[in-house]
Amino acid sequence: MGFCLTDSRASIFIFLIITEMHPDRLPQPSPRSTANRATIAIVAEGFLSRLSFGIISFALPIYAHRLGLTLFEIGVLMTLNQVVAMVLKPAMGWVADRVGLKRSFTASIVVRSLIALCLVVATSPWQLYAIKAIHGGSKALRDPAANALIAEHGGKKAIASAFAWYHTAKIAAGSMGKAIAGILLTATASNFAFAFNIAFLLSLFPLYSVIRYLKPDKPRETTAIAASQSESPLLSQPSDEIDELTSLPPTGTTKSLILSFSILSFAINGTAEMLRGLFPILATEYAGLSEAETGLIYIVSTVIVLVSGPIFGWLADRGRQELVLLVRSFGNIVSSIVYILAPNLVGFTIGKLSDDAGKGAFRPVWGAIMAQVSSYAPQHRAQTMSWMLVGEDAGAIAGPILAGLLWSTWGLPIMLGVRVLLAIATEAYTLYLTRSLEGAGHKNLGASLSVSSETNCSTEARELPKSKL
Repeated sequence: MGFCLTDSRASIFIFLIITEMHPDRLPQPSPRSTANRATIAIVAEGFLSRLSFGIISFALPIYAHRLGLTLFEIGVLMTLNQVVAMVLKPAMGWVADRVGLKRSFTASIVVRSLIALCLVVATSPWQLYAIKAIHGGSKALRDPAANALIAEHGGKKAIASAFAWYHTAKIAAGSMGKAIAGILLTATASNFAFAFNIAFLLSLFPLYSVIRYLKPDKPRETTAIAASQSESPLLSQPSDEIDELTSLPPTGTTKSLILSFSILSFAINGTAEMLRGLFPILATEYAGLSEAETGLIYIVSTVIVLVSGPIFGWLADRGRQELVLLVRSFGNIVSSIVYILAPNLVGFTIGKLSDDAGKGAFRPVWGAIMAQVSSYAPQHRAQTMSWMLVGEDAGAIAGPILAGLLWSTWGLPIMLGVRVLLAIATEAYTLYLTRSLEGAGHKNLGASLSVSSETNCSTEARELPKSKL
């Protein structure tokens, strides 16, 4: 009898819970699991898209040469998309903010897939130039949208790690794509149409990943305020100050902040990319290494990037952003000196490892900085990031041009010496910028570059409003 009474009471209790349960109280996927799925989808897109375009980046120069383009024309062809992307990024960032990050990201992936398909039927040089220009337009839309999505879904306490894994996946896929292209062209007796078709098929997988697992955009003003109040160690102010900060348009002081970091990215990336495309010549003609030895250096350096990226992302998420940011230019200094003093296999391996370790350090911390700066105006996040990415792209274009000019005019030692001086100046500017931000005006952003414990700061952010009350 007692058992029946207890069972009846339990049934009544369960019935009351069910009848009073509001749909909003039903079990829902946790925000963390949703964010993790979104981040994994974005990283998967980066891997699969770069795998597809790794095939294209290997096959296209050879195909263009078969069509009769000179080496200079091929160089222009391969950099055309970067120039177009740099010019269009601010406008495309504006479009991404207004159309929506997921829609813009998805549209850019669709265009990239069509690019691979168009290469299958391209038979003249002007068609290749047109396709690369369209590729630049899609890149201009994709880059700010992708970075903004990582900033929104990566998690406040692991934002640098999210960027690290994204860029690590892209680097690994790029190397794999080039290897696959070499195998395909060898196995099919240089059937370029077949290789481009494979690239097109691979480009369809990231489209499914993004459509399936990336949720529609939410109002970013409300999201940013809620995130700031709950877990951000960088925006630990009362709610009225948070409202003012997150609704700030990208003008005035915020515009100067964007300009400062755009200059920093130009200096860091320009110095780092001075040897892009020139290292094989430097290794074979100056150091006297064989092609096989040079290829071995590339294999070892790729492994270092794959390992160092997540490690530096982990360090940046734990308050070592300033230190990690300085590693990039320090690697440029070490590599330039080693290339001059030790022109042999060991010396060039050490130099390349220093360069690529710095590359692995720069990407995650730069992504975290873009996420933080753009959080001051979340409704303009993609546009803010697009302006910061313009500096990075400009450096990637200007660096090799400057290096080639210096090398051909005054010789290799002068070129590497100028690279060392530019890297030292970049280190000094990095210290000046981060320390000045720790003063008045941008205390929170400065704190993001020097805070030593994210957990402690997050606790203080929750306790501060209570103490003020």
